[in-house]
Amino acid sequence: MSLTVTLATARRVLTQLRHDPRSIAILIAVPTVLMILLRYVFNSAEVFSNLAPALLGVFPLTLMFIITSVTTLRERASGTLERLMTTPMSKLDLLLGYALAFGLFALVQVLVVVGVSVLLGMTLLGSLWWLLVVTSLAAELGVALGLLASAFARTEFQAIQLMPVVVLPQLLLCGLFAPRDQMATVLQWVSNVMPMSYAVSAISQVTAHASLTATYVLGTLVVAGCTVVALVLAATSLHRKTP
Repeated sequence: MSLTVTLATARRVLTQLRHDPRSIAILIAVPTVLMILLRYVFNSAEVFSNLAPALLGVFPLTLMFIITSVTTLRERASGTLERLMTTPMSKLDLLLGYALAFGLFALVQVLVVVGVSVLLGMTLLGSLWWLLVVTSLAAELGVALGLLASAFARTEFQAIQLMPVVVLPQLLLCGLFAPRDQMATVLQWVSNVMPMSYAVSAISQVTAHASLTATYVLGTLVVAGCTVVALVLAATSLHRKTP
């Protein structure tokens, strides 16, 4: 593993993303507009405060999964990824470079969306920094899962098809639509092994408690651990030659 190679890869990906206004709009404008719509559709600060924390875990993970998987598949289809894999660059260098680049974009997204949510009246009893940490980790998890999905997909369309398989079950069982402890026992078991559940739980702890809680610490550690595991699996699954 080489830090120089990783940073060079991240710089190349950032340069490409900077010249892709559609991706930037999806990453930043879409979740911001959705948060504003949510606030004024219900026209209640209390309802918004109940729903917004869960969405702060859902939006970064989902959008970063889409952007990362599609962009990576686009580079594979153009032959860029295969040419890079013929160099002495290790798979981990390549994926960490992608993860770093997309992670920086995700950080911008998180800063904007969290800032807008607070301005719209979302209750925040804990530290804003704790909230930024867990939402950034959720976004990085979306990046890692997107890289992992791109290792199995062959086209951009296939990458999009994987989203309902990877993201939708987590969305349904993370506690956004119903409290996890009120679900059927089997669904609780499934929810307990899904990282989005821990991200949403940790964010809810920040908004509801002024002090750091064990649930928050557990949630952030689980999300961070799942991110590392997904990156390692993506590195082992990435082929040097496109089939």
